[in-house]
Amino acid sequence: MSNDDTTTPEAGAVATDGAATPAIGGDAPAAGGKAAIGDIEEAMKDVVDPELGINVVDLGLLYGVHVDDENVATLDMTLTSAACPLTDVIEDQARQALTTGPGGGLVNDIRINWVWLPPWGPDKITRRCQPNIAGQRIAAVTTMATQ
Repeated sequence: MSNDDTTTPEAGAVATDGAATPAIGGDAPAAGGKAAIGDIEEAMKDVVDPELGINVVDLGLLYGVHVDDENVATLDMTLTSAACPLTDVIEDQARQALTTGPGGGLVNDIRINWVWLPPWGPDKITRRCQPNIAGQRIAAVTTMATQ
């Protein structure tokens, strides 16, 4: 495994301030060095968008992951809207998913780099998740129509 395990964010991804957000603390990592990108992506499926009730991976909100030599994960993420008031909730869930658990979690620490380019759109939703979104929209329209 190389010293630079990274999934590449989509072209043009930049932070609003050009830097990662401050690290969010966690316990010591499990013995064995750096966490695998696939394990981090899998654990991030426990992070659920509070408004839609669907995990951030299937929604396409996780653009990239990098793990440095100190086992700190930097997550390039976006939101369905730049005005979303729930960034703290998503950050707390990500911290819980990645830094806690047996042996201290997958990583020592996380940083979330909020990116806005390319903008999120429904085309980023995984095929597995698309029927859930369609069902929610139909349910919402049906509920509004009956009120």
